[in-house]
Amino acid sequence: MEEEQKQNTQQAKEEHTATSPKHMSIRSILGGDILANDFFKRQTRLLILIMILTVLYIDNRYSSQQELIEIDKLKKDLVDIKYDALTRSSELMEKSRQSRIEEYISMEESHLQTATNRPYLIKKD
Repeated sequence: MEEEQKQNTQQAKEEHTATSPKHMSIRSILGGDILANDFFKRQTRLLILIMILTVLYIDNRYSSQQELIEIDKLKKDLVDIKYDALTRSSELMEKSRQSRIEEYISMEESHLQTATNRPYLIKKD
């Protein structure tokens, strides 16, 4: 009986040393035997959580970069639209000057004329 116990404990020690990280070779690591190690078996949930958080971090960074690219594009569009609005505003100011209006009316041969007397206010009693 004692011999069986000694053999069992000796076999357990041999199995433990066979799977210990000291005896792991590159071939066993690349082959995936390291995942059968007792440490990795105990920490499976933590490793899965770390992988999920890593994927979420990468996704968050990608999304934020896409939003920054969109913001830059919209800023450029805004500047272009502001310059276009300024150009149109100046063109409208140029066309609505009194001298331009008088010139346009004289070219069209209209009966309209520029007023010679000043405008006055009508007071209500």
